[in-house]
Amino acid sequence: MINIETLRTYFQKDMIVISEHAKNRCRERNIKQKDIEHCIMTGEIIEQYPDDFPFPSCLVFGYGINNQIIHAVVSSEGESGRIITAYIPNTDKFETDLKTRKEHNT
Repeated sequence: MINIETLRTYFQKDMIVISEHAKNRCRERNIKQKDIEHCIMTGEIIEQYPDDFPFPSCLVFGYGINNQIIHAVVSSEGESGRIITAYIPNTDKFETDLKTRKEHNT
């Protein structure tokens, strides 16, 4: 399990990398690095992905610098972290709290 304090420490020590995928997606979505940092520094982990490869990751719910809700997927790689992607959540996949994933009935 990834701890939010661990992710915050990565930012404080400048030990977090933004993947090329995340850079491209954030540019498309007009999400800045400062938004992702603010999201992690003030946010909370809402989902854990312990089986992600090559490193466990988690979904962080937080706010950008303009108070817009952001989700960031972040991995913990032992001594550092990696931003995998970030996006503005919507109610297509999440409940109105934008924290709870909707159940999919198949």
